Amino acid sequence: MVLILGRRISRDDSHFRDSPVTKRKVFEVDQKPMVNQDIFDFSSGPSHAESILEMLNEFRDSRLFTDVVICVEGREFPCHRAVLSSCSSYFRAMFCNDHRESREMLVEINGIFADAMDQFLQYVYTGKVRITTDNVQYLFETSSLFQINAIRDACAKFLEEQLDPCNCLGIQKFADTHSLKPLHSKCRGFGLQTFSEVTMHEEFLGLEKDELIDYVSSDDLVISKEETVYESVMRWVYHDIDRRRPMLKEMLTHVRLPLLHPNYFVQTVEGNQLIQNAPECYQLLYEARRYHVLGNEMMSPRTRPRRSTGYSEVIVVVGGCERVGGFNLPYTECYDPMTGEWKSLAKLPEFTKSEYAVCALRNDILVSGGRINSRDVWMYNSQLNIWMRVACLNKGRWRHKMAVLLGKVQCYDPSTNVWLLRAPIPVAKRCITAVSLNNLMYVAGGLTKSIFCYDPVEDYWMHVVNTFSRQESCGMSVCNGKIYILGGRKETGEATDTITCYDPATGIITAMAAMPRPISYHGCVTIHRYNEKYRP
Repeated sequence: MVLILGRRISRDDSHFRDSPVTKRKVFEVDQKPMVNQDIFDFSSGPSHAESILEMLNEFRDSRLFTDVVICVEGREFPCHRAVLSSCSSYFRAMFCNDHRESREMLVEINGIFADAMDQFLQYVYTGKVRITTDNVQYLFETSSLFQINAIRDACAKFLEEQLDPCNCLGIQKFADTHSLKPLHSKCRGFGLQTFSEVTMHEEFLGLEKDELIDYVSSDDLVISKEETVYESVMRWVYHDIDRRRPMLKEMLTHVRLPLLHPNYFVQTVEGNQLIQNAPECYQLLYEARRYHVLGNEMMSPRTRPRRSTGYSEVIVVVGGCERVGGFNLPYTECYDPMTGEWKSLAKLPEFTKSEYAVCALRNDILVSGGRINSRDVWMYNSQLNIWMRVACLNKGRWRHKMAVLLGKVQCYDPSTNVWLLRAPIPVAKRCITAVSLNNLMYVAGGLTKSIFCYDPVEDYWMHVVNTFSRQESCGMSVCNGKIYILGGRKETGEATDTITCYDPATGIITAMAAMPRPISYHGCVTIHRYNEKYRP
């Protein structure tokens, strides 16, 4: 039978009217309009590729058309060079270039397991592979060698789903070895979250020094109390005491000893025989003892609470004025630089005063004096969130400063003539403010665009960095190891709501989100504040 395909000729065409071909209807063509009646694109879909792979796998099992034998651990795997090369750039380079293996029938591969090669070939010829806890490691390494990213990624995903306090450190080390950054990050985050449980397993005791420091030095470590960190470090040291004893001081540097409960510190830490016989640790013990007596006057990286404990360092802004000649503000508010959140605290009593002095004593806040020559002194109790009137100044003061020294509030009286002359500040300006950090003093304000630093040991001033605008009568405080400048007055006399952060560790200065309102002539201090929502 002959099929004549094509466009049907019109019966009205006189040229073909009498042709015998027109009288013979061989094939009826649908009269519906078609975009292109001469072409029909057909596809069998994925089933075609699957059937081809299935047949190739049968050929492999039957050693039919195989042209190479891969030998691993003495076990032979007949294969097709074309199939291996189409799936793996490793084999494509081996067989397509002028390598010895491209001409040999038997190719031996070292450094992998025969079972891993078997699993790999299952994937090559079927597109499927079974990943288990027993084979995931060597399957990953084999797929990495043969550059099969699909299996490699599947193995990494499988490991991520297997994370447990008993294995997260081992998986993290595996991820680090193979440069699996997402998996490494997942493992570290899991370890930080479950640190108390992680320390109970054998993997923890096998950590290298730097690996353990990475955990115990982190602000994000989730613990209910700092005692957990101390005990875990000591357990790690005692596990291999001969080798790790010299590392004791370095490890304790990352334990926040000042934040241990005083009774625990005295009985457990100072009473520890290993620590008693390590004079290099005495300075750390001394720092902790001073903090237990002086509170926030003693500042170091070890006095900063971990957020999981519920405590965080916050900057408290007390009072201030919104504009020149404007009303004094009653607000007491705290700012958490880590979250950018502001919270209202108890309002300052008798807020009609201005230009008073503010300082933090232990974890409370003292406000003294104020315009004009006020003798009043108020104390904010951070635990109770209340202001209390305390003993008055002997002499009324305003536009003065307070500082905490050895747990007491001191004021300077020029008549005693006790100050020593030191190197003068590079710019003699009014309305400046200062803080101390890491045994250095930082000064800003005075309608300058600069932060200056003074080294009392060298008696030397240096310019540190330029700020974003000129301002004076601004607030300044150290929080989380960084310096914050809040508010102040511009050259026009208007108050500002800007917050600037300077990090001495990096030298970077950053503009932060604005304050709730423009403000100047305010007090700024840093205290520890408890917030239940930060607890794990």
